[in-house]
Amino acid sequence: MSQTPDPDEQLPEPANLRFLRLLVTVLTGVMIAGLLAILAMIVIQYRTTRVPLPEIITLPDGTSATAYTQGSDWYAVVTAEDEILIFDRASGEIRQRIAVQSRP
Repeated sequence: MSQTPDPDEQLPEPANLRFLRLLVTVLTGVMIAGLLAILAMIVIQYRTTRVPLPEIITLPDGTSATAYTQGSDWYAVVTAEDEILIFDRASGEIRQRIAVQSRP
């Protein structure tokens, strides 16, 4: 006669399986915490890294600045006369002038 296992009968969980389940749970928590720490470090580093502003910006006579932006080796000033002046960061000289045409 063959015996069929009773579905209501609970077999004890092996100790190794219990340890493995605990280990997987702990390692998952550590991986999540590590990922969050790496993301936090990237955000903190990104927020504190800035290109220094130039000490003095000399605009051509009769122009006034309305906006400013900068890149790694240049900075640009938008003037009230609808012109963009791009300066070289090292020398402070104007690299390029871009006239912005306004809409009619």
